[in-house]
Amino acid sequence: MNREENIGNELDIENEEFVALLSKRVNTTSQIAIVGSNICPIESLDYEIVENELFKQDWRSRKKVEIFQYVILKWAFALLIGLFTGLVGIFNNIAVENLSGFKLLMTTNLMIQHKYFKAFAAFAGCNVVFAAAAAALCAFIAPAAAGSGIPEVKAYLNGVDAYSILAPGTLFVKIFGSVLGVSAGFVVGKEGPMVHTGACIASILGQGGSRKYHLTWKWLRYFKNDRDRRDLITCGAAAGVAAAFRAPVGGVLFALEEAASWWRSALLWRTFFTTAVVAIVLRAFIQLCSTGRCGLFGEGGLIMYDVSAAAARYSGSDILAVILLGTIGGIFGSLYNYLVDKVLRVYSILNQKGAAFKVCLVIIISLLTSCCAYGLPWLATCIPCPTDESISCPNTDKSGNYKSFQCPPGYYNDLASLFLNTNDDAIRNLMSTSTVKEFHIYTLFIFFAAVFCLGIITYGIAIPSGLFIPVILAGACYGRLVGRLFETISKLDAGLFALLGAASFLGGTMRMTVSLCVILLELTNDLLLLPLVMLVLLISKSVADIFNKGVYDQIVKLKGFPYLEAHAEPYMKQLVALDVVSGPLITFSGIEKVGNILHALRTTGHNGFPVIDDPPLSDAPELCGIVLRSHLLVLLKGKAFSKDRIFAGEEIFHRFAVFDFAKAGSGKGIKVEDLDIEEEEMDMYIDLHPITNTSPYMVVETMSLAKAAILFRQLGLRHMCVVPKSQGRPPIVGILTRHDFMPEHILGLYPHIKPHKYNFDYCWLFVFCLPSVLFLVVDD
Repeated sequence: MNREENIGNELDIENEEFVALLSKRVNTTSQIAIVGSNICPIESLDYEIVENELFKQDWRSRKKVEIFQYVILKWAFALLIGLFTGLVGIFNNIAVENLSGFKLLMTTNLMIQHKYFKAFAAFAGCNVVFAAAAAALCAFIAPAAAGSGIPEVKAYLNGVDAYSILAPGTLFVKIFGSVLGVSAGFVVGKEGPMVHTGACIASILGQGGSRKYHLTWKWLRYFKNDRDRRDLITCGAAAGVAAAFRAPVGGVLFALEEAASWWRSALLWRTFFTTAVVAIVLRAFIQLCSTGRCGLFGEGGLIMYDVSAAAARYSGSDILAVILLGTIGGIFGSLYNYLVDKVLRVYSILNQKGAAFKVCLVIIISLLTSCCAYGLPWLATCIPCPTDESISCPNTDKSGNYKSFQCPPGYYNDLASLFLNTNDDAIRNLMSTSTVKEFHIYTLFIFFAAVFCLGIITYGIAIPSGLFIPVILAGACYGRLVGRLFETISKLDAGLFALLGAASFLGGTMRMTVSLCVILLELTNDLLLLPLVMLVLLISKSVADIFNKGVYDQIVKLKGFPYLEAHAEPYMKQLVALDVVSGPLITFSGIEKVGNILHALRTTGHNGFPVIDDPPLSDAPELCGIVLRSHLLVLLKGKAFSKDRIFAGEEIFHRFAVFDFAKAGSGKGIKVEDLDIEEEEMDMYIDLHPITNTSPYMVVETMSLAKAAILFRQLGLRHMCVVPKSQGRPPIVGILTRHDFMPEHILGLYPHIKPHKYNFDYCWLFVFCLPSVLFLVVDD
């Protein structure tokens, strides 16, 4: 696209004849570019350091004391993130354990008195009340708090500035909505929302102060940029995992493997420090609550599935069972992701009908869950209690493995022991060791089918809901089921099979390996299982990758976030950077008219504009750099205008400070509507050189699109300049943003390109063949 083709967009033209002549010239070359332009309401974050004259002057003037203050404050924020996230984790667990305990104890007492209908009414009534409260919070206060929040955090750390995903209101609803949703008996977990909670806490601390609340301390203003906020939010995500699973090392690895798109060694240290603070806070409160001051919390609110009592000795036949378990986990995990994707697409349509409809949908799912949890145990037969006197059977006053339900004294209902417990306690029961015959095979079948289906239809309703616990619950169930089927040829304990089943299902759905391995080992307190857990995770992930992507990647795509993958798509190698440049390109002169700038800001939504110096400012047209929309607004609001086309000089450093151009907290920056430009000021000039980023990242127009996409993601860019290969042309061809790398944009420009697609049909072949293979292995 030639420079003269954009003159009409750059200048305030009054000559109608010239405009008509220009339109004829532009239409022939720019029409395709305009049609192919990719406009998306979701913006990118400014992770790149803007090296303009003001920034350089600020760094030159900074003293060693100020740099020391900045470093100390980064570590202080890491400490506060760990402290607050740990406290929120404690609160969540205490609240869930006591609310759920109140509901379950009331139901159990009514069951003992044979008041079965009142027991169901009390059980379902509590669930509906909790569910409706959680849904009302999400639907009317913070819709962004629904779901786990991990896809949103992952997108933010990738550079996506989605609206209100880290707002204070979202944090409030995330905490209380998660407590109410888990207490309502839904097949959801509070672990995913804890990641979002930690990120919200970090975002609020990293706002760089607030003029509204008179928090304008100079130290805080160092963090008024997306780069430092990104580091803090990475620490917050890691702290959320550490608080949810009591897994500090697993939290760091989760942030590294799944959440963060950009990493460095200094961030590793601070993230590890943050999770260490979380571990200390949790340990202190666990000791306090073990005295019984926290209700049922001392019994196991912070999940720990100790399987170290079982001997982890295995032979060749055990390895074969583990391989089969990993294959099953990969197939079921991909099937789970496929069904979750379909359900979320349906819910996205239903939720458009309004907040009241969202609440009604939550109540319907709550009633269905209550009916399953209370009705299915009636299908189970009563089992005699173990003869061991040290075992409390049946359990009537606390959570445990043996629920009497409708059974006479001395008997327990194994299906009720799974349904009429918190999800954490149900997992603990499934992973209990030295209890091979505790659960019937058909009980495990029924429970797995119920949890698998309820987990799918529950995720996506208007409540904060995590996927970790439903996946662990279903995986532990079918893992124990496989252990029962292989008990004649395998020496592994049924509880260990449950753990390996949970690992295989997690690997099949979330496609993580290292972080999941460490989290599970920290959860179960048994390093001897490391080889088996590693093997089952590798197999399940490899099998599941044949069919589709991980569940969080699917949700990111479904939500419409312009997420940049770590690897470029194969078809990008067939294109070059110039092939996807959108137009028309709008540029400014180094010293530009105020009216031209204001016209461009009002008529476009671009956030970056190339600045080009033309003669007489330079010998030939040359690219000075890029100026950001937010910086232009600050400069226009300050009215640093001049009647003549001259450089601003040193005066600009006295009128503006670098913090005047810092990003405002919570997205509350200056807007075009806030400007008050007089008519006589429209013909005045303004020098853009002091705020122009003089070192933008540039690629030549013939660079392959795949290479450009990798550079764009790894450098955390918002704008990438495309420059011509040959001389004698305008100094810039166009600007690439993350939307230009999206498959929808590229395939829209080039529909003949066929992208790679996962073939899910092969999954059904495996599903139908597996029972036959399983029967043959067991029969042999």
